[in-house]
Amino acid sequence: MGVDAVKRHRADFKTVERRDKASARRYRCAMDPAVAQAPAGRVRPVLHVGSVSYLNAKPLIYGLEDDPRLQLDLEVPARLLEGLRTRRYDLALLPVIDYQRHAGLKLVPAGGIGCDGPTLTVRIFSAEPIEKIQTLACDRDSHTSTVLAQILLAERWGLKPKLVDLAAADAAAHTAVLLIGDKVVRRQPPDKPRHIDLGALWKELTGMPFVFAVWTTRAEVDLGDLPQRLERAKRLALAHVDAIVRQHAAALGWPVDLARQYLGELLKYDIGPSQLQAIRRFHELAFKHGLIDQLRPLQIY
Repeated sequence: MGVDAVKRHRADFKTVERRDKASARRYRCAMDPAVAQAPAGRVRPVLHVGSVSYLNAKPLIYGLEDDPRLQLDLEVPARLLEGLRTRRYDLALLPVIDYQRHAGLKLVPAGGIGCDGPTLTVRIFSAEPIEKIQTLACDRDSHTSTVLAQILLAERWGLKPKLVDLAAADAAAHTAVLLIGDKVVRRQPPDKPRHIDLGALWKELTGMPFVFAVWTTRAEVDLGDLPQRLERAKRLALAHVDAIVRQHAAALGWPVDLARQYLGELLKYDIGPSQLQAIRRFHELAFKHGLIDQLRPLQIY
């Protein structure tokens, strides 16, 4: 490459760089009007956020992948606590049972994944009557759902089934399985026609909503205005459910109409007083049944 070509290449690169920075700033101003008042050259720290890749989380992370102040990673729910422990994440969409498994955490009530009745995607499938379940093959991707299943089987039928890993080679031989997430829609077991929805059963037994996951941080982390940005992103997403469905449903194996009902009607994303009360009740029952070692009070960011 000649000298003139090198100069042209450098000039083109600087033009692209200026354009990218301007686009990033326009996005930040749209998501957060306060950014428009900040000096253009001011550098803000990047916060690392962990979420799940399921369809149910899409309204909570709507647009976050385009925010230059965030690094967004997608994981299965069971790995998010380790991300907080090791400081890989500053904020994670943590399964609510995992709050009890590590000291020094705070809930950030800017959003969560919950229900107020049926969930559609957290279900036990069984080849025999539910009240006769002795062994339950569990999808270990979700710590919360596994604990919820044990609580409900104990409270409703007095059952304490043996738990086995659904990923084990002999899992298909077991008469009952717990499935969560998109895989419930993609591959319901045809040999297990009996099923219960854990959200519906929790509502029947307690009269409360249920929360599966909530934004959570470590006590020492300064999130700045991130909770407000998360709240705005959630509100924007819930006004554009059809766009989320068109973008993600087919790729995740969902029929479009079912995905629209799931995101727009069945799931609840706000974390208010009734949801916090339900989380406390869930923790109390987990402790009662020996599923957690201690009962920590909820700390709110």
